[in-house]
Amino acid sequence: MRAAGCVFAEDEAALLADAPGDLDSMVARRVAGEPLEYILGWAEFCGLRVFIEPGVFVPRQRTALMVREAVMAAPASPVVVDLCCGSGAVGAAVAAALSDVTSHAADLDPAAVSCARRNVTGAVHQGDLYDALPPALRCRIDLLLANVPYVPTEAIASMPPEARDHEAAVALDGGPDGLDVFRRVVVSASDWLAPGGSVFLETSAQQVSTAVETLSRAGLTARVATDDEIGATVVIGVRPTRSGPRPGRPAGS
Repeated sequence: MRAAGCVFAEDEAALLADAPGDLDSMVARRVAGEPLEYILGWAEFCGLRVFIEPGVFVPRQRTALMVREAVMAAPASPVVVDLCCGSGAVGAAVAAALSDVTSHAADLDPAAVSCARRNVTGAVHQGDLYDALPPALRCRIDLLLANVPYVPTEAIASMPPEARDHEAAVALDGGPDGLDVFRRVVVSASDWLAPGGSVFLETSAQQVSTAVETLSRAGLTARVATDDEIGATVVIGVRPTRSGPRPGRPAGS
């Protein structure tokens, strides 16, 4: 495995040795470039063992920053939505860190939805972004997690083969500048966020200025969180607080 370019060959070999199945076959799959997580059937993310099916986006460790930021921003008894959820890892990690959570997740890809239903305790919906969500969630979402695809189309070819050749293109390709899906999420975010609610989106460092401008134009208060140690950048947009009770909840609740 080391000769095949696996950077953490010894650690990976130990995991495969402990996994059920034929070891020689699993090693051969890994050497051929198949993601380790597909072979094991799971990925470790924020202290959780997340079930992973072939073709479903594998959660990256850098996305732990999004989880941390969401947990810090959470009000009591939050409504949490994981949009473009993939395996559901992000929403599951946020829900695991909080209490009394109402949790929803959604994805366009049927394979991702099937996978997320094994990881998420709340409802999982299939469909295109907000079209997948129950209308009752409008103006009620406290934490909107959207780990959207943000790789520019031309950069897909230079991605590591284990991602480029095995993960679904819809989970990677963000359009010409990488922000096509980002913009679609942001433009309608205020229609779904509760007053004071926040949307969290991962980007690259090169996309930050455009991302912040997009949030501001949508009427959201923007800020940026970074973690150089894990190479993570998250942009956050907050819907301004308005007076009056939240839709669907009585005054004083």
